[in-house]
Amino acid sequence: MKTTLFVGGLVAAGFDASGKFLLTISHSGRGVFPTESWRRVARDYDLAYPEHGEGIGIGPIAGERIAVAEISSNGEIVRLACPNGNAC
Repeated sequence: MKTTLFVGGLVAAGFDASGKFLLTISHSGRGVFPTESWRRVARDYDLAYPEHGEGIGIGPIAGERIAVAEISSNGEIVRLACPNGNAC
């Protein structure tokens, strides 16, 4: 089943090493979504932009360094894959 997630002001996103959580980074903070339900389970409104291709997790993945794909300024679509290569 295909799932579409809309995150306003999205800057970057990436999955934790287990593939169970998606970290989103936007112009208004960070969010965490479990891939089993896609319902947000954590939110932090403090700005924490990625550095060197990594974001810092919150909630159930607090403190984890997550490799993220950053959105380009030319509007290219970014497609993510789970760390295990499967569709999430």
